[in-house]
Amino acid sequence: MARAGAELRGELLLALAQLRLAKPRQLKELLLPHQQGTDHVRRALRNLLAESPALVGRTHRAQQSYWYCTPAGLAEAAASGELPPRSGRTTGQHAAAKTGLREHGLALVDAVLAFQRAELAEWTDWQVELAHPTPAGNLVPDGVVLLADGTHAFVEIDRTMSYAKLLAKLERYDAYRNAPPTGRGNAARAPRSHWQETYSGPHLERAFPPVLFVFAPARRRAAPATREATFHERASRLPSASVGYRMTVATTTLALLTKHDADAPVWRIAGRHASEDRFGLGRLPQAR
Repeated sequence: MARAGAELRGELLLALAQLRLAKPRQLKELLLPHQQGTDHVRRALRNLLAESPALVGRTHRAQQSYWYCTPAGLAEAAASGELPPRSGRTTGQHAAAKTGLREHGLALVDAVLAFQRAELAEWTDWQVELAHPTPAGNLVPDGVVLLADGTHAFVEIDRTMSYAKLLAKLERYDAYRNAPPTGRGNAARAPRSHWQETYSGPHLERAFPPVLFVFAPARRRAAPATREATFHERASRLPSASVGYRMTVATTTLALLTKHDADAPVWRIAGRHASEDRFGLGRLPQAR
């Protein structure tokens, strides 16, 4: 049975506010995975659009509709107290209007769906574009996901970034991992860095969260599998020994991820001593 209108209404607002934008098909899979069609979602979206002021907006491109929260919708979602923090400035309306931002945002939602289908995380377990401090400036992952086992992972969606920028972001992750402690500590516990405070819980032995790159298709760019292979070749030459030793970095393509889901053997390990073998997310080799 479809969820009651009020419940679906609230979940739609939260999902769009949290993930920025989505297509009706994606929203149906996120919120009503056992429904056959998108009728319930489309009806709820139209009702949100008809409110005064409208709580959602939509953009049409190539016979597709892309939905996002309006400022009024974002305010209502934030007032619920259930919206996780984020620091990115790109609104869903802006992303829906720009082809590159729109396709990037939709690819992220497809990744969220792959984790949800694998029962690794729900869509509510994601934070999008949340800033993390490093000595070299803020690191802003595309997504941070809280996994079902209580650990976290950073997720990056690549469509059009240059290899130099991809490797620079990887080095920014290393800077975040190496950042000095930010707290004073106490007699029972040494001071800890931001990532230890945020992601390791009470157990200092917990490793730095894996960094997962998902290569998605883009016009006038090499195929995702080609970009993934080139990224591995260049990452293996990074001067830092962190990749593969102190930091787990894994890659996949959006096609593999959506076809097989996130816990299937779709992840390839980057860095020194990497091979072409692929692993499930729960079987990634641990960084030392």
